[in-house]
Amino acid sequence: MKTSQLIWTAANGWSVPTNPIVAPQLILVFGNRYELEKPETFGQLRTYFPTGSIVIVSTSGEILDSNVYDNSIVATAIEFEKTTVECTSLQLSDSSNSFDAGIHLMGQLPHNGLKHVLVFSEGRHINGSELIKGINSALPENVNVTGGLAGDADNFVITLVGLNQTPTTNTMVAVGLYSDVLQVGYGSVGGWDSYGPVRKITKSEGNKLYSLDDQPALELYKRYLGDLVADLPGSALLFPLSIKAEDNQPAVVRTILGIDEENQAMIFAGDIQQDADAQLMKANFDRIIEAAEDAAESSTQSITATNTELALCISCVGRKMILGPRTVEEVEQVREVLGDKPAIIGFYSYGELAPFRTTTKCELHNQTMTITLFSEQV
Repeated sequence: MKTSQLIWTAANGWSVPTNPIVAPQLILVFGNRYELEKPETFGQLRTYFPTGSIVIVSTSGEILDSNVYDNSIVATAIEFEKTTVECTSLQLSDSSNSFDAGIHLMGQLPHNGLKHVLVFSEGRHINGSELIKGINSALPENVNVTGGLAGDADNFVITLVGLNQTPTTNTMVAVGLYSDVLQVGYGSVGGWDSYGPVRKITKSEGNKLYSLDDQPALELYKRYLGDLVADLPGSALLFPLSIKAEDNQPAVVRTILGIDEENQAMIFAGDIQQDADAQLMKANFDRIIEAAEDAAESSTQSITATNTELALCISCVGRKMILGPRTVEEVEQVREVLGDKPAIIGFYSYGELAPFRTTTKCELHNQTMTITLFSEQV
């Protein structure tokens, strides 16, 4: 596997590609949505990479090597030696069902020889947990999924995804990797602390939460936010909810993507199961950074190759808002664990897609650092 990387900034334009390669099959592009929606941006990318599938995702921050950028575009071209790539996209309509969209998207990929799937979805209107349920139901048992939901800084207005064209709203892309030798490792860790009482979810529907302990959910939540209420929904990223449906199952973290003042409800990135237990979470700076290290360690434990060649890092915009100038520290922790060899690319998202553990199917996560490692070494 060979990789070539470059970055665009307003100050310097496009950098010179590192380690230029002749025939990449896949080019991953993550960047600021205002720059990505300009038609000339895709034209420039195609000039740099005349061949290969170009997958474009808008972000809430970009990761390249051990650095974090804002308002940039980062790109990594990948030339596999023993892996073939198939890409497909799906445009969601207003009536699209997230579960069915997942089934449809996977139905467009050949399944014979499929090793792993990367999924990048619009991040504002999708129900991420239903999307993943549909994807999991349509894939063979031995095939897993990682990826993320597109971001829009902390604006929560428009997210963009595209395949071989200028990216558009309400789009999702799947990248199928086919190989007998490709190894894939993954890890996903949060590092947030629970606080306050555990409350019962007494009314919810899909990804909407209406009441906790029979009290209007939004009203109750606003009491905790205090002066931060004026900054909703963005400020809600600082206080996600931990949701635990069953005692023998791990809790999932859910981030608020929107609010419904009329119904005093909150809209989350994924399903909020009625009768589950919910608890507020708050940031612990050191633990959030340590969680990135833990995610990197976990990803290396699920792959037998001694040297990985590519690391895809997808972290939550909420972590970035909390860490502020220290955000780069979590990426530096990943580099320290992985060593100098692998190319690193990634972005800050509205949701992360990865298994809880190496033996489980993919889930939607929020507020985590999620890492996917790739190696063609036998």
